[in-house]
Amino acid sequence: MLDALNGGTVTSVIAYASLHSGYSSTGTNELTGGSPAYARESVTWNSASSSSKTTASVGGTFNVPSSGTVAFVGLWAGTGASTFAGMGPNGGATQYGYTSTSASPAVFTAPGSTYGANATVVLFDSAGATISSDFTVGQIYYVISPSGDTFNLALTASGSAINSTHVGAGIVQGITVETYGAQGTFTLSSDTLSLT
Repeated sequence: MLDALNGGTVTSVIAYASLHSGYSSTGTNELTGGSPAYARESVTWNSASSSSKTTASVGGTFNVPSSGTVAFVGLWAGTGASTFAGMGPNGGATQYGYTSTSASPAVFTAPGSTYGANATVVLFDSAGATISSDFTVGQIYYVISPSGDTFNLALTASGSAINSTHVGAGIVQGITVETYGAQGTFTLSSDTLSLT
């Protein structure tokens, strides 16, 4: 299935990468402006193996405007208004399946994870699992009170842990947010698509 994304009639579905300041299911929050100007960069992919595929190459270095924030990397069919294929968090961190409790505060258990205090993470739905309605897909959260593979989440660093009235499950993944004080460049060294 992954190889079909850049072959056959949908060759261009994952032909370009983009940079975004925030999560979107439609491709909004993309960076703009700068001198030299920000533009999407082309990507090519290796063949799929073990339920994932990695980039073979990225066309160039992204120009990031002053005060630009890079939080997510998006995938597109082209450089203009074209088919948006999705986005993932900057940093390439490992994804972990998790469950969360209905409690004050909500307790997250993500087997295999070892997050430190104030680590930044995002939550996503996964096959057959939906995050609690007390949390938002793609919102950046801070890890609070980590202990082994359990933790709470807050909206700010060292903030108050969020209460939940609903259980949840899905994917938790670390995110690296980079904010530029002046015009700069961003290099996407690799990207991975996975079936989960």
